Amino acid sequence: MKVIEYGKENKDVIMLLHGGGLSWWNYRSEAELLCSRFHVILPILDGHSGSDENFTGIEDNARKIISFIDNAYGGNVLVLGGLSLGAQVLTEMLCQRKDICQHAIIESASLVPSNLTHALIGPSVASSYGLIRKPWFARIQFKYLKMRSDLFGDYARDSAAISRDNMISFLKASTAYKAKDELKGSEADVRIVAGSKEQRGILLSANILHGLLPRSRLEIKQGLHHGDYSINHPEDYVGELLAQVQRP
Repeated sequence: MKVIEYGKENKDVIMLLHGGGLSWWNYRSEAELLCSRFHVILPILDGHSGSDENFTGIEDNARKIISFIDNAYGGNVLVLGGLSLGAQVLTEMLCQRKDICQHAIIESASLVPSNLTHALIGPSVASSYGLIRKPWFARIQFKYLKMRSDLFGDYARDSAAISRDNMISFLKASTAYKAKDELKGSEADVRIVAGSKEQRGILLSANILHGLLPRSRLEIKQGLHHGDYSINHPEDYVGELLAQVQRP
């Protein structure tokens, strides 16, 4: 597993897991804001640009990151955060290890499987994959994702570097993943975040998570779309993260 690290000299560890189709730069601004006080680790999820392994499943990726935390940090970190696919991996980590972190921020996790979407992923990606390396197509996708403009170069470069097989694998895994009862055993203080303009399934998933996680707060961010919070509002993200870890 490959990681990007900021503030290595600091003791308290914050680990942030990027969204599907993106990479570590999803949380670069947050890392730059936090690195003077915290050791910030930005893993590259399997199957994504810069990773050293193919994507084999959300559960597998969660186990690998837990193993990394076990070996490097004694089995526990201060904060885990994740967006979309990264939030699903984080959710799975909370299932597999109840004390893997003290605090968590689960942003826009999908936990309601869609059989139709799942079935269409293979044919859809197969038919459109050749367009991924076209700059005009990347701009259309980027505009649809509503990310801030300075990230376009990172997005165009790294989305084009994802293999067709890996793209199909993580998209299929994401559309099939669902909440597990093991979440009820989590000891983490969890903030569940979604934008008010997200798809219905994401908002439903946020409520499901809130019902399963014993120490959770649900925050619906008014006017925000999918990924808006961490990608486009890093100062708000960091300010609210700091308030979370300082809360008694």
